[in-house]
Amino acid sequence: MGIFSNIMGKIFGHKPKAAPTPTAAQPAPAPTPATGTAVAPVAPPPEPVDVTAVLDDLAANNSQKLDWRHSIVDLMKLVGMESSLAERKELADELGYTGDKGDSASMNIWLHKQVIKKLSENGGKVPAELVD
Repeated sequence: MGIFSNIMGKIFGHKPKAAPTPTAAQPAPAPTPATGTAVAPVAPPPEPVDVTAVLDDLAANNSQKLDWRHSIVDLMKLVGMESSLAERKELADELGYTGDKGDSASMNIWLHKQVIKKLSENGGKVPAELVD
């Protein structure tokens, strides 16, 4: 499993404490007229994951002040991952970075944009200003 997959799994698998839990019960399967047997209802498509809510919840419950909206290092720390230069270089390779990995500032900016973009492409709800 790649580093991006780990990031996505940690974000998409987290349930913010502030999010209300659904209370609506699933309707009972309706019997079919011909056989009288129950037919299971079709499951609705999964809801998009509110990436902002998840990361803001993690930040609110973290003792460090981490700026996940602007920093790939802080985003990785927030989800409990190693954020070393070596890890970021590996993530850059995984995501197809072609710039100079010796210029870590430029690489970090690119990585942050790519991670946010890929979260959005994979079912994450991300504010438009972060995806640009």
